[in-house]
Amino acid sequence: MNQSDYPILDEARLGVIGGSGLYEINGLKDTKELEIDTPFGKPSDSLRIGKVADIEVVFLARHGRHHTFTPTEIPYQANIWALRFLKVRWIISPSAVGSLKEQVRPLDMVVPDQFIDRTHQRPLTFFSDGAVAHVTMADPFCQTLSRLLADEGESLMPEGRQLHKGGTYLAMEGPAFSTRAESNLYRNWGCTIIGMTNHTEARLAREAEIAYASLAMATDYDCWHEGHENVTVEQVIENLRTNAELANKILISTAKKISALKPSSVAHQALKNGLMTAKEKVPPTTRMKIDLFTNPYWGKFKYSEDK
Repeated sequence: MNQSDYPILDEARLGVIGGSGLYEINGLKDTKELEIDTPFGKPSDSLRIGKVADIEVVFLARHGRHHTFTPTEIPYQANIWALRFLKVRWIISPSAVGSLKEQVRPLDMVVPDQFIDRTHQRPLTFFSDGAVAHVTMADPFCQTLSRLLADEGESLMPEGRQLHKGGTYLAMEGPAFSTRAESNLYRNWGCTIIGMTNHTEARLAREAEIAYASLAMATDYDCWHEGHENVTVEQVIENLRTNAELANKILISTAKKISALKPSSVAHQALKNGLMTAKEKVPPTTRMKIDLFTNPYWGKFKYSEDK
């Protein structure tokens, strides 16, 4: 699929969902803040819009700017809906993770390409209450966006630190960290890193037809490594502060690339063959909630005509 096949990308914005320790992006110009209400409630925080090169960037603090939402409490549906409402068609998600492999050292970064989901209290779809959709998640991260992000990140990594291309992100519920037995189990599964948020975002972003990539920042060795102390909040925060400046540079550099290339993604048409329920069978209240995503295929919903 070429960009010419999807001209709406000319007006698209880049979204950045900042995780623990990254509550803003430095370098955005002409910034403004928007408060948005969604059919799924209020997002984690106001959305900040600024400009990099010729593209507008929408920043959202995943846990709120004062870190007031646990990984389970984050209003994931509202966050993704609000970003799509603001014409975001690419999301980069900088996130704190624990390393499950010796070679991924604290302060390294990973651009993962796979997930294993171990969460159990999350809303994992926009489609329910009379509407069913099945999107493809075989490759849950956008390969094109991930490649751009990894290439930019690799070029900016300082000596002694590494960016790893590819790897499996184990998504756990949290907010407590792993037991030692769990950590070793996930290592035996071949997982590379462990975090608490990205899988939920990626699934909802795919339904919202937004390309999604993660910049995972390793802060610790979880609790499996006998040569290192068990993970603590203090350790995570200290390493996140060290990584924040570098992550900011990578985000700005990648935004400039996206501005120039406007890369298309299979995610941008994820619902094309995924909508299962006939539109006339979907209750009006449900149609209203998902119209933002379905109107390219079902047409703009007008409640008065479907009462």
